[in-house]
Amino acid sequence: MHFLNPYILLVGIVVPLLLLYYIFVGRRGATLKVSTIGSVAVPRTLRYWLRHLPIVLRLAALVAIVVALARPVDVRSSSETTTEGIDIVLAMDISGSMLARDFQPDRLTAAKQLASEFVADRVGDRISVVAFAGEAFTQCPLTSDQASVATMLSRLRSGVVEDGTAIGNGLATAVNRLRESGAKSKVVVLLTDGVNNRGQISPVMAAEIARDLGIKVYTIGVGSRGKAPFPAVDMFGNTSYVMADVEIDEELLRKIASTTGGEYFRAEDNEALKEIYSRINTMEKSEVQVTTYTTYEELYAWWVVLALLLLASEFLVERVVLNRIP
Repeated sequence: MHFLNPYILLVGIVVPLLLLYYIFVGRRGATLKVSTIGSVAVPRTLRYWLRHLPIVLRLAALVAIVVALARPVDVRSSSETTTEGIDIVLAMDISGSMLARDFQPDRLTAAKQLASEFVADRVGDRISVVAFAGEAFTQCPLTSDQASVATMLSRLRSGVVEDGTAIGNGLATAVNRLRESGAKSKVVVLLTDGVNNRGQISPVMAAEIARDLGIKVYTIGVGSRGKAPFPAVDMFGNTSYVMADVEIDEELLRKIASTTGGEYFRAEDNEALKEIYSRINTMEKSEVQVTTYTTYEELYAWWVVLALLLLASEFLVERVVLNRIP
């Protein structure tokens, strides 16, 4: 409870002064002197116990009047948040080479974990997940349910589709997810570790379609420079790791990004990839507008009613219960 005229409360200082006056001066009434009261039994009736109640009620009424004059109000604040989110598609390479162990524990697992952290920071945005290897498919449609996106990311596995790196198909599938989006800003984050060698759609053509639809593409090349331990399966089905050259078509990824107004990043380890996601998160901020409403409810009427009830109670106690003689 707040007061619009709080200085009025200073008047309340007279209440304890009036109480002290009553205790030491006002309650002395007429007295009857007798030679002795030893044989006089004074019964303590209800009127005896209530003899001080009228002054208590009157002072309480005075307090209520002072509070009413100070204009108490109930202040309530509410806010309305309007978020103009961004529609984002995470297009992730799940080819066999993503199991290379130049990242910890491997490229694909690191990419999934860091992408999940990226998703957790995108409150209010709709996010979709597209996976590609030799073919592309939608793992998760556009949704603002961050938990569902994180779950779909964790379920990505290498080997569920034909192996290869169809960057054009992956990008085209991601663009198709955003084709009918009404969001003000539409973004694709495409992550791959190889060279386009499969698919029916040219990556450059897919980038031009994205540009025409107003979709910005950020590309990420993952992999250390030089050689890295890649998985290899022998004739008995056993997996071993052999050192092989890391090949990333950085020129193509740069062209895709520049065509759409995005940016290309190279991640050589877990920390670098984490920093890239952080940078993209900073560059693509959702627009959040908060409107605050404040309402004031006057409460003085309740204190006026209380004061009147107290005064009425004083009158009844004094004139009916105590039945004083004027």
